[in-house]
Amino acid sequence: MARLLADRPADRLTIGDMARQLGHSHGAVRNAALTLVRRGEADQGGTGQPTFRANAKTAAAARTAVISPPGTHSPRAQAATARTTITAAATPRQTGPIRRAGGQLYHPRELADLPDVEALNRLRDADVPVLLYGPPGTGKTSLVEAAFPDLLTVAGDGDTTVGDLVGEYTQDDGGGYVFQYGPLVTAMAEGRALLIDDATLISPKVLAALYPAMDGRRQIQVKAHKGETIKAEPGFYVVAGHNPGVHGAVLTEALSSRFSVQIQIGTDYDLALALKIDARVVRVARHLARQVELGELGWAPQLRELLAYRKTEAVLGTNAALANLVGIAPLEDRDAVAAAVIKAAGIKKIAPLTLGKQLPASALRQPPGITGSAHRGRSR
Repeated sequence: MARLLADRPADRLTIGDMARQLGHSHGAVRNAALTLVRRGEADQGGTGQPTFRANAKTAAAARTAVISPPGTHSPRAQAATARTTITAAATPRQTGPIRRAGGQLYHPRELADLPDVEALNRLRDADVPVLLYGPPGTGKTSLVEAAFPDLLTVAGDGDTTVGDLVGEYTQDDGGGYVFQYGPLVTAMAEGRALLIDDATLISPKVLAALYPAMDGRRQIQVKAHKGETIKAEPGFYVVAGHNPGVHGAVLTEALSSRFSVQIQIGTDYDLALALKIDARVVRVARHLARQVELGELGWAPQLRELLAYRKTEAVLGTNAALANLVGIAPLEDRDAVAAAVIKAAGIKKIAPLTLGKQLPASALRQPPGITGSAHRGRSR
């Protein structure tokens, strides 16, 4: 990628231009180009479809092989049609941690005999939309962020409007109104991935604005902005997240039918152990998860809660962290969670983390550098 840009220093190349010359997929080329930009080894421009151009560091980058985090831009020389004849077992496995845009590490898991990030990139190249479903806190968003560095996200809820997707008029500094494009239009114009998080909380009437971009038309009409037609550039891709059982989450037939692949996401408790979370707490979570599967319980700690437990334990201690774990459980499941914690931790009783009686003044900490007498002297 860097060599191609360095050989054409005066040209601004689109993702399509580079994909055709390199013989790689649009997704792989896009990820590589964005990686160069993030490292300061290429410049990005363009107000609609992005373009890329060499800068002073590009030639040096072309002479140096840099191994980026696995899964961030895996090159694929074969076209999508040829790739269908390659067995998954012959594909190099990339299972090492991947650093997401926010700096957090994501640990890939297996999906269809592939690392999950690689499987999602293959589905993107083939333009097969994916719906990820599972309890909150199991890593759905983390997976998508790790797979697609160019990701845009819509956080869905019952108040999400069409304007939140396609854009709306906003007031500028001069008092006038300008149309601000939304994440759907931006993703289409720039050929980027779009995550509709908690999609099943969004009104079906609002989601209907998304569907023309996902079908054979691959375009939408922005009625609020002069009826403008926006066409999807190569690389545009939609992923959605769904939390079954969450109040108000409804997976309609219209939404489900748009996602040809639907993947269940659960908590990786082996990963929780590898991350050095208290084995007793992981055992509790496994036990409660089995009860949820049997329909005996409605809640079990997921990886998000287990990571929060580890942080709380480091700050407040084990007893407080266990009490907090009980306290964050839904009220109707709290007794079962408490019983599991008592059994695993070998304690007599436990209650949600609660404020106790007021401490005497002598037990309160004074601000650093201020003695009790000095503090009292100023209060006179």
